[in-house]
This record gives sequence, C-alpha cells and structure tokens, in this order.
Amino acid sequence: MGEKMTKEEFFHDWLVSYLQRRMARDYKEITANYQDEKKHEFEGHYPDLILANRGMVLAIMEVETEESITPERAERWKELAGLGVKLILMVPAHARPKVMDLVWQRGLADKVGVGSYEINIKM
Repeated sequence: MGEKMTKEEFFHDWLVSYLQRRMARDYKEITANYQDEKKHEFEGHYPDLILANRGMVLAIMEVETEESITPERAERWKELAGLGVKLILMVPAHARPKVMDLVWQRGLADKVGVGSYEINIKM
C-alpha cells in the first residue's frame, strides 16, 4: 500500500472512475476494479468495469493505456471475450489501429467493441 502509484496507473484509475460515472446513464449497476484490486468478480475474472442492469451483466470493459497495449494483453482480451458478454476496450485514440489489428489477429472482431479516448488540453 505504501508503493507510489505511477502516472500511468493514476491515469488508468482516473479513467475507470470517469467511465463508471459516464456509463451510469446506460447501466444501472456498474462496479469497478482499480489496478490490481480484486473486489468485483465476473466469471473468475476482474475486469476494470462490470456493466449490468437488473442483476444481469451485459458487458465488461477494460481500460488500456499506451503502455498496456501488447500482444500479451491481447491474450487477456481473448479470455475476457470468451466469457459470454460483450467486451469493450477503451484505448487511446491514436492506438486504435494497433488495437484493431490485435483484435482481428485473434479472431475477436465480433466479440469486442473498441472505444477510444483522447485528452485535449487547451490554454
């Protein structure tokens, strides 16, 4: 607990929190797992967000950052996509083509939705 959170981890958790609030319009029951926290389980896994209505899980979401998008991470997506609900990946906008390639290479195009985000600061 005394370990300092990296900027990447901080941003990941901030984005999970933001999406949890934002998705509340469409899903009435949203639970979040931050970093390596394992509080909310779905079929033996701990996705970043579990999206449900009336007790039924409709989708799970994984938030990815620039550094977390790897072929090894795509294997986790394959596991999550096989759980019987829609998997939604939220990725940096500029990394979307790379993510789509990884999704296609693993035959997940029909099981995975890919959303993107970008941070725009104007002064």
